[in-house]
Amino acid sequence: MTTVTVDEMKARIGTETVSDWVEVTQAMIDRFAEATGDHQFIHVDPVAAAATPFGGTIAHGFLTLSLMPLLASKVPDAPRLEGVRMGVNYGGNKVRFLTPVRSGSRVRGRFTLTAFDEKRPGQFQQTTEFTVEIEGQDKPALIAEWISQAFV
Repeated sequence: MTTVTVDEMKARIGTETVSDWVEVTQAMIDRFAEATGDHQFIHVDPVAAAATPFGGTIAHGFLTLSLMPLLASKVPDAPRLEGVRMGVNYGGNKVRFLTPVRSGSRVRGRFTLTAFDEKRPGQFQQTTEFTVEIEGQDKPALIAEWISQAFV
């Protein structure tokens, strides 16, 4: 991870980083179903899901979205604001689930910093365009515009 100053982070607006690939396993999908109570068969029943147009189980859309921190951690030399005491999710402006992620697929995150502003002294807000790509597919799994805050 690369530590950057506030000015260096502002200069990164418009730049893109890409994570390493991560496999979305059936065990991961099952654990997400347990955590959320969403046990719809297209996620957790391989036999029944095989009879659908998906041809097998698929990850929950919200599981795919929740991979953001994991994928961000897999960005080589990801920039991190120096002196950060904590960071928090602030919300999203938009999220679109475009292509289902089949169990066993590999995904990666593509992150583009679109805004970085000081909201008050020591509190910075960044907006990131987040795309989850599926290995071997042209259309992404999801696109989102996500907002986070860092406190220094």
